[in-house]
Amino acid sequence: MRRLLIRPGAIGDFIVSLPALEALRADYTEVWCAAPNVPLARFADAARSIASVGLDRLGILAADDVIERLRGFDSIVSWYGTRRPDLRELVASLGLPFTFFPALPPAAATHAVDFYNSQARSLGAAPARTPRIAVPPLPRTFGVIHPFASGPAKRAPFCTFEANFAELSRSMPVHWLAGPEDGRPDWMRFPDLYDLACWLAGARIFIGNDSGISHLAAAVGTPVQVYFRATDPRVWSPRGHSVNVIRL
Repeated sequence: MRRLLIRPGAIGDFIVSLPALEALRADYTEVWCAAPNVPLARFADAARSIASVGLDRLGILAADDVIERLRGFDSIVSWYGTRRPDLRELVASLGLPFTFFPALPPAAATHAVDFYNSQARSLGAAPARTPRIAVPPLPRTFGVIHPFASGPAKRAPFCTFEANFAELSRSMPVHWLAGPEDGRPDWMRFPDLYDLACWLAGARIFIGNDSGISHLAAAVGTPVQVYFRATDPRVWSPRGHSVNVIRL
């Protein structure tokens, strides 16, 4: 069976759904997702960005090439288009084998990993409980501080991270980690998320906010200390073998 998994969303959204996605593997599995997440879909036979395959044209602009691509799959599991009845009607009229799932968990205390796993189980899959990204083993020798998140409301005060840096620096080298447009020029940056995951595997501890990078660190087994302000950690906390959540 040829199966397509369409999973839009930011880094953290993708990582918490990894156990479900991996459990839905078929004889041939392709993943369409946000461009930054493509390197993390390593379980798939192929991974492409949603933008590169032209999916956003479907139902809006000429998209015969997209429809032809979609016809090449026996099963399409999609978290894209759930709130677009026009798209759902279109793919149904074309006879395309779509199964749609809600992309976000309800505002309840169910953890996001468990929410996506329940969707996978409804299709007969048996997902793992914890997201895992396989990387080469490294000795853990340094600390990492990532003081950023997708919005200011999700960020702990910077002085909190400065205090963390001062404390950790007494016992290990500590690196500041930034995104493409964040932080100082001399801070660590990794354009490829899998390369970042491999580097994080060498950290003794990761300290950050509720962000996709905190989920990435937990997924490679690094101990994580994460600050939560605007979101509910019962739903969105990283899941790993050693995660300490601090609510501010």
